[in-house]
Amino acid sequence: MTPGDLLVESHSSHAGDAVPVRLAAGDTVETVLDALPDAQRAWAQAQGFRGQRERMVLLPGEAGAPQGVLFGLGERAADADPFLPGRLASLLPDGLYSLADIPSPPRLAALAWLMEAYRFDRYKSKPAKAGARLVVPEGVDRDGVLAEAAAVSLARDLINTPANDLGPDELEAATRDLARTYKAHVKTVHEEEHLKRNFPMIHAVGRASPRAPRLIDLMWGPASGPHVTLVGKGVCFDTGGLNIKPGNAMSLMKKDMGGAANVLALARMIMAADLPVRLRVLIPAVENAISGDAFRPGDVLASRKGLSVEIGNTDAEGRLVLADALALADEDAPDLMIDMATLTGAARVALGPDLPPFYTDDDELAAALSRHAAAENDPLWRMPLWGPYDRWLDSKVADVNHISDSSFAGSVVAALFLKRFVEKAKAYIHLDIYGWTPKAHPGHPVGGEAQGIRALFAMIRDRYAGGR
Repeated sequence: MTPGDLLVESHSSHAGDAVPVRLAAGDTVETVLDALPDAQRAWAQAQGFRGQRERMVLLPGEAGAPQGVLFGLGERAADADPFLPGRLASLLPDGLYSLADIPSPPRLAALAWLMEAYRFDRYKSKPAKAGARLVVPEGVDRDGVLAEAAAVSLARDLINTPANDLGPDELEAATRDLARTYKAHVKTVHEEEHLKRNFPMIHAVGRASPRAPRLIDLMWGPASGPHVTLVGKGVCFDTGGLNIKPGNAMSLMKKDMGGAANVLALARMIMAADLPVRLRVLIPAVENAISGDAFRPGDVLASRKGLSVEIGNTDAEGRLVLADALALADEDAPDLMIDMATLTGAARVALGPDLPPFYTDDDELAAALSRHAAAENDPLWRMPLWGPYDRWLDSKVADVNHISDSSFAGSVVAALFLKRFVEKAKAYIHLDIYGWTPKAHPGHPVGGEAQGIRALFAMIRDRYAGGR
């Protein structure tokens, strides 16, 4: 069943048969219960329903089938997670339902329903069950919600796919599939051209793998529009290179192309909405493998920008391939440049898996992104590009080391390294995402995750299309 099947138009002939779901919190439960028929109210009270978070009570009809549902939001309706109603997609039996008494934006409740219903069943012999269906809440743009859900699913599908089925070849194929859908143009710089075309760090990181590295370059939209460039880290698997990861740290490294997956999903949203921008997407797609040809700690690499880079640790490869891609993107002086990468464990230590940090020198842009992140329930947190730490990247033998010898401020230092490769872009944001949900919460099943793309899309739409 597709997301479109799960979201039913309110004017559908089936909508009148939907079972009503009433949402209640501790401070609204009396009003909700008072609106019920006497028998249903007595049943709910007998079940001890007081609006407890995620508490669900089915209200039986005369024949025993559910004629209504109560669902708890917690102590205060105003404080409830806007995605909490989405949990119903996993909790309810199959059927058609409608939501009432929604305290948060109904669009977010509908989106959360679809995000909660997502299942990655590509490798299952039996597909996931159909799931509960929802009547589109009044005033909600069904097509817009479906487009958002499809973008989230694209990112999740790519991240969840194991590396044996998703290497640089397959990531390029996914980009070309997306391009065909929206009549975008894709060109690729392959391994044999990297040194000739001046992408030495992409070449160095990817050369040890039998799966050839490449730089994927997608272009869409009118050349006269504001130039928006997205750069995504496409490390399809990361062994750590010669600084090999321990097994427990390598087990999830299929997700190390999460930055690429997220920029492709964001690109899909931009193209589906036909925003009036000139969109460019750059993805350095590599596998950080181990062989006799692997780059080494202590090597000094050339870079597209002309800076020489000392390698402090081969397990910090993502910033190297991003640096060459950022340098290329910067040559066009885009109006807005955004990179997304599963870059540092330090970001997770600082903020956990569900709150990605972002970095920018533009206070107005940062405020806009934070505002949209809150409005879209797509959390992001601004972190500082703290200039004094830039000296931690000093090298005795090269222009810069790509890591510091300190265990402190790893995400900040990585952002400062990337910033050295961006000079001409009129505005620049770096996001250090996790790309994975380790513990399920409303709208977010365990697995690959889209992080920040809905907030970024809302910001880009507001900035260049007047919020249309």
